Amino acid sequence: MRTATEIAAAVRAGAVTATAVAVQALEALRHDSHVAVTRVLAERAMAEAAAVDAAVARGDDPGPLAGVPCGVKDLFDVVDLPTTAGSAARSAGPLAGADAEAVRRLAAAGAVLCATLNMDAFAYGFATVNADYGTTCNPHDPARLAGGSSGGSAAAVAAGLVPLALGSDTNGSVRIPASLCGLYGLRPARGDLPIGGAFPFAESFDEIGPFAASLDDLALVWGVLRGKAVAPADAGPRIARLGGRFRENADPAQLAAIDQIAPGAPLIELPDVARARSAAFVMTAYEGGQLHRDALAENPMAYDPAVRDRLIAGALLPAALYAEAEVFRAEHRAEIAALIADFDVLLAPSAPCAAPLIADQLILIDGEPSEARSNLGIHTQPITFTGLPVLAVPLKRPGALPLGLQLIGKSGGEGALLRLAAELEQRGITGVTMPEQALAGDKT
Repeated sequence: MRTATEIAAAVRAGAVTATAVAVQALEALRHDSHVAVTRVLAERAMAEAAAVDAAVARGDDPGPLAGVPCGVKDLFDVVDLPTTAGSAARSAGPLAGADAEAVRRLAAAGAVLCATLNMDAFAYGFATVNADYGTTCNPHDPARLAGGSSGGSAAAVAAGLVPLALGSDTNGSVRIPASLCGLYGLRPARGDLPIGGAFPFAESFDEIGPFAASLDDLALVWGVLRGKAVAPADAGPRIARLGGRFRENADPAQLAAIDQIAPGAPLIELPDVARARSAAFVMTAYEGGQLHRDALAENPMAYDPAVRDRLIAGALLPAALYAEAEVFRAEHRAEIAALIADFDVLLAPSAPCAAPLIADQLILIDGEPSEARSNLGIHTQPITFTGLPVLAVPLKRPGALPLGLQLIGKSGGEGALLRLAAELEQRGITGVTMPEQALAGDKT
């Protein structure tokens, strides 16, 4: 499939109709073999495509995403549909009274919503192993995990079903699947993108973010979602490498790429990384548990067993422990801001390894087998705790399983992330390599 930027340009120029693009995307989504799709939204997609074509025929500008097929993680409100948040317990309703704000902004820019996409139940996990909707397979190797909790969104883009998809990121739920599926993904700075109408996991951590197989596409949709374009920085960014725990539990190829990107750049060790990750665990578990406390008391058996027990455990955490973690978060963020004041971009691994096998969901952490569903976020959770924006970038690895890096910036300094990402593409260090099976089916 062509990029979102190419599709929008062709539709706006009248070289192809949005309807023709939508028909092809819907057909691909109906034949999804990766358990990425939960619902194909054919009626809505055809209506939105027809509206784009009518605007082009009138000579009106249908928007920067004119006719671009997209999908959204199944926790975004879509008008007149139940927001399942990955749980069949919510499949009967209530129905959303309006689109989530992010979905509304995509539609206003001319995008065509074609599907809702699979996820870990209630966004609690890094694997997209879902008892109700199935396990999402990685398009680079269907025997492997796609990551989570936004795994359906990542797999749909990596498989070429849609060029853009929305996910959400609480502790790494965009960055982990972007790394395992070889895509660009974004966790924005706190409050930068509209979260309204997205079913929460832990509200003080939740952010939304897009996936794309093109850096230009990611920058385009980022601008649409935030209401103004993100311009690359004028000057080259000042770069530091994260050391300490971020040099452990990483693939050698990730560390080699980081050192190649910025040889001789300062190696910074963030303080209290283990404590920050533990505090993130406590706070997200507590917030998630409180959100679901009443529903769990009423009907616990309606929940995915793997998620139910973790939510119950979170609901039982004492409020005093949460309050202590909250105080630490504020202190930690101030300390980190002072520590990185002289740098524009920090480099770190994303997921600590390539995609684990579905049949053996264990990864090595400190040399010991550990559950992937909980531990794939070992490098993303401490960064979430800082509230800083992160651009996940894929290493250029033709013929090998994907690996990714985190480009970590400052709030208000997102342009430095785009500039560095573009430079890394030009140097051949990063870039998307689509799976052979997706390319073989490309007819667009």
